[in-house]
Amino acid sequence: MQGSNSFVFDSYALIGYLENESFSDYIQEILDQARKGYSHLYLHAIHLGEVYYITLREQGQNLADLAYSRIKAFPVKLIDSINEELLLSAATIKAKYPISYADSFAAAVAMINRCPLLTGDPEFKVLEKHRIISIEWLT
Repeated sequence: MQGSNSFVFDSYALIGYLENESFSDYIQEILDQARKGYSHLYLHAIHLGEVYYITLREQGQNLADLAYSRIKAFPVKLIDSINEELLLSAATIKAKYPISYADSFAAAVAMINRCPLLTGDPEFKVLEKHRIISIEWLT
C-alpha cells in the first residue's frame, strides 16, 4: 500500500512526537492506523540515529535509549540499508537542493515510495515547491 495512507517519518516528526509537541496526537493517530494495517509508515535508520544522538546529547543516555526502544517498537518499516536507487536519489536531491544529507534520505524514501513526508522542518519547503515530494506539514 502506497500513497495517501502512507507516510515517511523524519527526525523532526519523531522528536516532536516523543517530546509531546502540538502535533503528537496526530502522529499517534497515524501510528494507530498503521498498527491496524490501514497505512504503511517508513523510516530510514539515519533518522533513528539522528533522534538517538540528539536525545543523548540533550537529555542523556537513559532517555536516548528509551527513545530508541520506543521508536523501534513503532509500526514502521525501518529501512536500514542503502540500495542503489536510494543512494542515487538521495545524492541527486542533495546535489540539487540546499538540504542536509540526512534529510535527502527522508526525501528520497518519500519519493521512491510515492508518499508524503511527515515533517515540520522548513528545510523541505524547497522540495515541495519544486514538486519533488509532497509534505504533510506538522504544526
